[in-house]
Amino acid sequence: MKRQVTVLGFLLALGGALAAMLAGLGTRWGWWDFRTGFQVLRWAVYGAIGGAAVSLLGVGFALRAPRRGGVLLALLGLAIGLVTVYVPWQWRRTAERVPPIHDITTDLQDPPPFEAILPLRADAANPSEYGGDSIAAQQEEGYPELGPLVFEAPPGEVFGLAEGTARDMGWEIVDSDRDQGRIEATDTTFWFGFKDDVVVRITERPQGGTRVDVRSVSRVGMSDVGTNAARIQEYLERLAAARG
Repeated sequence: MKRQVTVLGFLLALGGALAAMLAGLGTRWGWWDFRTGFQVLRWAVYGAIGGAAVSLLGVGFALRAPRRGGVLLALLGLAIGLVTVYVPWQWRRTAERVPPIHDITTDLQDPPPFEAILPLRADAANPSEYGGDSIAAQQEEGYPELGPLVFEAPPGEVFGLAEGTARDMGWEIVDSDRDQGRIEATDTTFWFGFKDDVVVRITERPQGGTRVDVRSVSRVGMSDVGTNAARIQEYLERLAAARG
């Protein structure tokens, strides 16, 4: 009986972990839409919680046994269950801390517009047009540190670095126009395969030097759970490092 409890806990935890992975990958592969994926993830978490609880019981049984057989399997089930629960739990915590928006830009007064990428967003649930003052106010409250990057170098020099940085981040470049100082790209998230579109605008400053603005917008979902802001921040940090 004690051995059966240990095995059951491990199988529940493992099943929850596999279902959690499949929730995202199935969405990415087009087996179902992201809403179904989220439902699968919810049930996967329930299974992982059950597996962790039963595995914890199995650890107790194993430690009381004379030979302590099954301790490793019970601990493994407990670890798998807890890790499976932790990832979406942390995701939810982040969602509660950040504003429920999906359009982030370094220029709240004049967000860089999309041009070449618009046909790819034809069926997107979220519009490509900026949402205005209400979105800007939420971004200012949630990401007050986010802003443009300024270089002393001329735009032509910065453009090459900006395009190279976008490619290094794994973005799919849709359009790159040096004359207009505009780079448009799509980034795909790893787990669920969400498509987020990015536009980088490179302009010469009146007082000299170059200003780099970035805008990142999700195609679906009300909240991006901080993904777009994190993407922009990472891009600007990498670009600054590339310039030295």
